[in-house]
Amino acid sequence: MSDAQVDAAAPRPREQWTGQVGFILAAIGSAVGLGNIWRFPGVAYENGGGAFIIPYLIALITAGIPILFLDYAIGHRFRGSAPMAFRRLGGKWLENLGWFQVTICFVIGLYYTAVIAWALSYFVFSFDLRWGDDPATFLTADFLQVSDPGISFEFVPGVLIPLAIVWIATIAVLAAGVAKGLQRANVIFLPLLVVAFLVLVVRALFLDGAAEGLNALFTPNWEALGDPDVWIAAYSQIFFSLSIAFGIMITYASYRNRKANLTTPGLVVAFANSSFEILAGIGVFATLGFFAFQQGVAIDELEGLTGVGLSFITFPAIVSQMPGGPIFGALFFGSLTMAGFTSLISVMQVVSAGFQEKFGLSVRQAAIRVGGVAAILSILLFSTTTGLLALDVTDQWANNIGIVASAILTSVLVLWVLRRGPELRTHLNAVSTFKVGRIWLVLTSVLAPIVLGYMLISRIVTLTVEGYGGLPGWYIVALGWGSIIAMLIGTFVLNALRWRQDPDKFTPWPSYPPGGAAATTGRNASDGGAS
Repeated sequence: MSDAQVDAAAPRPREQWTGQVGFILAAIGSAVGLGNIWRFPGVAYENGGGAFIIPYLIALITAGIPILFLDYAIGHRFRGSAPMAFRRLGGKWLENLGWFQVTICFVIGLYYTAVIAWALSYFVFSFDLRWGDDPATFLTADFLQVSDPGISFEFVPGVLIPLAIVWIATIAVLAAGVAKGLQRANVIFLPLLVVAFLVLVVRALFLDGAAEGLNALFTPNWEALGDPDVWIAAYSQIFFSLSIAFGIMITYASYRNRKANLTTPGLVVAFANSSFEILAGIGVFATLGFFAFQQGVAIDELEGLTGVGLSFITFPAIVSQMPGGPIFGALFFGSLTMAGFTSLISVMQVVSAGFQEKFGLSVRQAAIRVGGVAAILSILLFSTTTGLLALDVTDQWANNIGIVASAILTSVLVLWVLRRGPELRTHLNAVSTFKVGRIWLVLTSVLAPIVLGYMLISRIVTLTVEGYGGLPGWYIVALGWGSIIAMLIGTFVLNALRWRQDPDKFTPWPSYPPGGAAATTGRNASDGGAS
């Protein structure tokens, strides 16, 4: 792109976190989300119990942390949102990958907000146990008013109102900026989340049957380690819970200052996220143990141990039977709301940052325009009687197809096609106290694409051959594959539009220790470690 094609206006000063603690809290807030609470306990239980911790930790060390470092290196060295960072790394053609990550985040933000709205409603419902004796019927018939698959414009007030509230709060945080918005929100909500969940876990441990629940979760089934699906489940859990490979950590790292330590905070974020997942497993299964004790059944006879069923059917049923149920319910759904919100604002920041840089928008302009469009679409799609089905299908395709494909493309294009791995490794080591060796390149360029490629292919085959959830084929095509097609169209359209400022005019952060050789400059600048 020539200078004549770009406005001559000077670029806006780039926002920054106020310090390392602010960045770490924000990154942990992004990683700790709904999946930590409602996905990890069930996945661990179904895949070997205590034995699952072994593949889980191996996946964390061999894939989760290395890809997290890769995101940090790209975002920090090339100082931009996902589209700008990839543009500066590889040129206009690679900018497409950045916009693909932005469109993934946009789609995720649409339905993720709806789940937070449900949790907010259930926080209120907890005080009078409004779901009564039949939480399943209350959820589907009374609260969500679920209808057959299709397109509905019959709005559900109980979803519409909290959904609007969540979007207003999200736009307000984004409009306040990185330090005064995202960082401040995480400084407030993350400690509250940890305290609330710790209180919930302690209470759960003293319930009748709690020990049986913990035994069910942590009793190891060593035979499961020989099942490839268990290992894939471990890599999937790590991958989806760390907020990696779809623009979030690239964007967050771009707001760090020149001398910011990258790898040590990355380790803190990764292990803090995993610690919260294990804490969630303890709290959830201690509570399920109580429920099984009350019902006079074994844990494996219970239904709804993950996802929507666990949070909005099984847990309300438990709350109704336990001493101090309303308080326990408020703690659980309050935790769910806070965990979801800190993740949501990180997802939407990826979109906001991309539009700020591409179109020269201020922080407030981007928040209002992007957030406003997203809020309207979210309300139209997920506050109606078909919202639950639309959410379920869109989530499956956005996560299992969109994010996994994004991770594979990042690894292959950046490390194999452009061969920028040594440069990024040098950059990490120049600014960080924890140094990464050549094994990091092997893990990110070989192991990660192999494991993720298997996950992607197997999931595509399953969804194509078996369908999903017994839903009609046309509905799966429209909402599932349609969401992927919409992402791709959005990617190419946004890439084709011109920048308001030249994205190629920048100087990479130096990748040399103090007193070393000066870094070269320019979009394709390399350094001593790139040879």
